[in-house]
Amino acid sequence: MPEDTPRPANWREAFRLLRKYLEGVDAERRVVFLDELPWLAGPQSSEMITELGYFWNSWADRQRNVVLVVCGSATSWMLDNVIRDYGGLHGRITETMRLLPFTLKECEMYFQSRGFHLSRYEMAVAYMAFGGIPYYLDRIDNEKNLSENIDAFFFKDTMIDQEFKDVYAGLYATSERYVDIVKALGTKFYGMTRRELAEAVGIELGGTFSKILDNLHESGITREYPRYGKERVETVYQLKDFFSMFYLHFIHGKGADAGNWRTIQRTPKFYSWAGNTFEMLCIEHLPQIKDKLRIATINRMRIATINRNYCWRGQAPNGKTAQIDLVLEWKGERTDYICEMKFSEHDFTIDKSYESELANKIDAFLHCKQHTKTHSIQLVMVTTNGVTHNEHSKDVNQEVTLDDLFL
Repeated sequence: MPEDTPRPANWREAFRLLRKYLEGVDAERRVVFLDELPWLAGPQSSEMITELGYFWNSWADRQRNVVLVVCGSATSWMLDNVIRDYGGLHGRITETMRLLPFTLKECEMYFQSRGFHLSRYEMAVAYMAFGGIPYYLDRIDNEKNLSENIDAFFFKDTMIDQEFKDVYAGLYATSERYVDIVKALGTKFYGMTRRELAEAVGIELGGTFSKILDNLHESGITREYPRYGKERVETVYQLKDFFSMFYLHFIHGKGADAGNWRTIQRTPKFYSWAGNTFEMLCIEHLPQIKDKLRIATINRMRIATINRNYCWRGQAPNGKTAQIDLVLEWKGERTDYICEMKFSEHDFTIDKSYESELANKIDAFLHCKQHTKTHSIQLVMVTTNGVTHNEHSKDVNQEVTLDDLFL
């Protein structure tokens, strides 16, 4: 636009000027890219979206070489005003693209490109603390070791509480309820049912609550999974944002008592956190686990070979309770994979007690109604460094290691 173009008084005038400019562009393709749309729209978001819809429907849609790309980090705003819009933009979206966190492999590529020489074990610990978020990974200092970086980021930064709040303020216009739900989920690693969660935060079941849960799921903060073993299948909501999980476990509400990472490492508190968080790391790399087990293919009928994956808890015939971290059901080959995830700095050793526990899990699942009687069972150990082969490991059919998650 010419430098002397007057500033538009409203959004209708702004889009009129944009149309005038585009009409004068002689190009094979004309791309309109609106970055951080929620911020651009500002308080008068409804006016901006209305005029954007009018701009598209009245002119741009008929131009064969005009492409409109909009993006924004405020997930709930984008969902409400663009993706779920029932006004002028309804039915006008050609493609949506979710920017997902890096995988372990992508983190490794990132670290290598920056001159880091971290072991895969330390990359996994870094992932369990920061997640695969490039913004956080960019703040890791190559002149410090991982322990020093975690201390500097979480334990020594006086603004870490605000950092946590800013995550949700940036995603949602009214973040208080979202933070309450995340904090509640942070107290229960394996998650909570819808009713349990509503009671924990003091919110009524209904449309508003459903919208909050949907937005958290769409933002990648939580996941929903079916839990079998009771009369009814339960839908469980689980926190899966690694930064939030670390903050709530080690920092939130502790002040000076939070300590530091150097003294926490290799303590029972560390292994409790690492054991749970490694399970989530594995769940987030489920495609890599399936690849290792050779069950990630598509059959001749173009039907996915894995039919279900879920958590299971129940009782064995002897009355003992059992919980299985992950069940992969493969109807194509009539096989159910019982996956146990175990974090260890060295090889994981199965002793007599844990051997008995594994046998109880298999027996319990064999006799539950979720198990198809014609299916065989494979016990899979997913560990950081493999399983020590001894007299107690004979029931293990397959192994997946941390290296396999980097594929």
